[in-house]
Amino acid sequence: MVLVPKQKFQHVRSFIIGALLIVLGGVLGFKLGRGVKIPLISTVIESVPQISRIVNTSVPTDYSSKVDFSQFWVVWRRLEQSYVDPEKLDAKKMVYGAIQGMTAALGDPYTVYLPPEEQKRSAEDLQGAFDGVGIQLGFKNDILVVVAPLKNHPAEKADIRAGDYIIRIKDTQKNVDRDTTGISLPEAVDLIRGVKGTKVILTMLREDGKPEEKELARDTITIPSVELKYLDKGKKKVADITLSRFGDRTDTEWNAVIADIISHKTDVAGVVLDLRNNPGGYLQEAISIASEFIRDGVVVTQQGRNEKQEYTVNKQGKLVNMPVVLLVNKGSASASEIVAGALHDRRGAKLVGENTFGKGTVQDAQDDLPDGAGLHITVAKWLLPSGAWIHEKGIAPDVQIVDNPDTKDVDEALQKALDTL
Repeated sequence: MVLVPKQKFQHVRSFIIGALLIVLGGVLGFKLGRGVKIPLISTVIESVPQISRIVNTSVPTDYSSKVDFSQFWVVWRRLEQSYVDPEKLDAKKMVYGAIQGMTAALGDPYTVYLPPEEQKRSAEDLQGAFDGVGIQLGFKNDILVVVAPLKNHPAEKADIRAGDYIIRIKDTQKNVDRDTTGISLPEAVDLIRGVKGTKVILTMLREDGKPEEKELARDTITIPSVELKYLDKGKKKVADITLSRFGDRTDTEWNAVIADIISHKTDVAGVVLDLRNNPGGYLQEAISIASEFIRDGVVVTQQGRNEKQEYTVNKQGKLVNMPVVLLVNKGSASASEIVAGALHDRRGAKLVGENTFGKGTVQDAQDDLPDGAGLHITVAKWLLPSGAWIHEKGIAPDVQIVDNPDTKDVDEALQKALDTL
């Protein structure tokens, strides 16, 4: 496998899809590669994806030579001749739908074809600003699920929580009223996103509850990747870093935060890295951030169809000697699981919180198709330094604690992380 430099293939992106974000916004990923950003799509945010192109030099199997396409054209012509409403026979949409059906037939919710509009939204999500309700989406047991609500956005304000299932979507302006059985992540994102001020009704199902309708007014969703605050701990302070995703601006924001911590180094006793509700993003950013805390060696391994590739520490980290504890929950997916797993395996860093989401596959995100369409293909698994594959299992925390949503002024999990540090 060859990783092509970003400057040569800027139009091609590889994702680790773990949770397409619907911030309610778009698609999140995470980029695999060195010097190249590869999206690791964990959820659609309304969703976000990491980037680099994987070039397969092997000769592909020519499946097309074994298939009789005559039936496709027979059906096409019969629709042209007989469908009751000929104005709805949009040839371009029919072709897009046929390709989407082909990828859906694989039974992998993360291998998807994105028509131009959906591909455009996917790119917007990486930039961190769009109109939506602020939900990161994924699948559990083939059911559409909230990977994480985004802080201070409509979904969180409506008490939508990580792990809630979305079983129906209704929007009178879009003339939409459908259940989510068999829905794809891009389709869900398309239905939930919309113009600021418009409303969408989501029927939610909590594992221990009954279906409940939530009416959400869409808003502009802006998401800083990295936020820093200092918390008192005895005579010193703890740097509390909230990392919400691995996107286009993460590297710049992260470096600014690290510079601030280094400037206060004599007063800082340690770091709490908060990865709760982080759905993933660029793999390269995940490797870079893990490298800030790990001196050398493997961060993550990609196991492809025919070969394996190890990704190692890629810089001289500034926090390799600083104590660190990580906060995780069931909204921590993809790239965030790579960082958590790498620090846990390589440094013995403690994980505090809940079991993580469990997104362990890599997608090659290609946006070089005609008309600006995109194709995300699952091409590999990713493995922790220990060799563990956490797909659909997640990573268990060392210290189990669930933050009580009813005590909004107290963050029990953060307090436990401070105690652990």
